Amino acid sequence: MTGHEIPGDVLTVADTIAEQVLFPAAQAVDESGTIPPGHFDLLADQGFYGLAAPEALGGLGCGFPAACAVVETLAAGCLCTTFVWLQHHGLVLQLAYGKSHRLRDEWLPQLVSGRRRAGVALAGTLPGPPVLVAEPAADGYVLTGNAPWVTGWGMVDVLAVAARDGDNLVWVLVDAKESDTLKIDPLRIVAVSASNTVVAEFTGHPVPADRVISSQPYAEWARGDAGGLRMNGSLSLGLTRRCLSLLGPSPLDAEFAAARDRLDTAEGDGLFVARAQASALAQRAATALVAGTGSQAVLLGRDAQRLAREAMFLLVFGSRPGIKQALLPMLTGARGDSSAIPRSLT
Repeated sequence: MTGHEIPGDVLTVADTIAEQVLFPAAQAVDESGTIPPGHFDLLADQGFYGLAAPEALGGLGCGFPAACAVVETLAAGCLCTTFVWLQHHGLVLQLAYGKSHRLRDEWLPQLVSGRRRAGVALAGTLPGPPVLVAEPAADGYVLTGNAPWVTGWGMVDVLAVAARDGDNLVWVLVDAKESDTLKIDPLRIVAVSASNTVVAEFTGHPVPADRVISSQPYAEWARGDAGGLRMNGSLSLGLTRRCLSLLGPSPLDAEFAAARDRLDTAEGDGLFVARAQASALAQRAATALVAGTGSQAVLLGRDAQRLAREAMFLLVFGSRPGIKQALLPMLTGARGDSSAIPRSLT
């Protein structure tokens, strides 16, 4: 299966889950602050924890943009559930296509099946002075610092943690459990609060050598980072898709199709622009749904207010300086399209 083939049965199953399970429960998830464990069990039972892993390694073998279509479909059902589940795939891809065959053999079968579930702590990837340092030790590394956004606490078993070792970016496996050297502080966020997103504080946290996934120059990682931004854009597309289905036919339908095409074809700095356009469109679609719904939209318990808050969240989730630089003119200019984008990004 190539990355450009969308397996119809997989997409059909994703749509059934989104429409029959996730969306009917999305409002209850938002109000209760809890995602039913059955949501994740269902995704595991249907093979979705192995979405992007090669078929030869037990996965579904969905590459780009096929996997993006699945993420969009699930996000149209419940952004919060999809947001937590999506974190899992970074570790799956690292192990499936990385050089550590030992870690692959030990961990990948459990991760692909969903018997073990993963989150990610991207602290070491953040630009600027390191907020999480990996200091070499006799047997592996010692982590000190914090990871400001860790999603799925209490719902994942292990974290793929990025930390800095001088000019290198180190990825390690850390059990998602509090200890004397790992403390968490829950974040109060305006949307997807059931995602259990926390700040993780590491204080001399030991990581043995057999839990080291990879190490590479940070500059090398940064050069390839833009290519990984496409998947997060599917969350905005999914939210837009739900808003438009509730709103009914409108000129935004054509913009939605165009936004997806731009994400699928953008390269380099163009992907920053495409991501910004997808986020801006989600915000416009949610605002249109609020206006179209009327005064009932501001009542707690209504889909419109939840989707509007989630659209605000997606304006800043998974952002980069290039996305922000492109997004602000779209939101503050006279037009919400590429005419408002700085020349340096076009």
